Amino acid sequence: MRSPSSSSSSSSSSSQLWGCFFVTIGSVFFVGFLFAAVISKLLPPSHNALISSIQNDWYYCFLVPLTLPVLVVAVYFHWISMKLFKHA
Repeated sequence: MRSPSSSSSSSSSSSQLWGCFFVTIGSVFFVGFLFAAVISKLLPPSHNALISSIQNDWYYCFLVPLTLPVLVVAVYFHWISMKLFKHA
């Protein structure tokens, strides 16, 4: 029979593994987005069809700057709704 502390240790190890997994996946997606939005525009034209299509695409370069004002408004509404709920 296992003691409760060994179960806690196993759960903590599993939780740490999942955390590392999500941080790694997030880092890979961030680097991929950074390449698609910024770095590929600075490179010389490529003969590879995939890289050439990424270089000619301007959607993601405009998506992030235009999303920031919407994010600020959403955070403000979230804050004000929490204040109203707390003091209601």
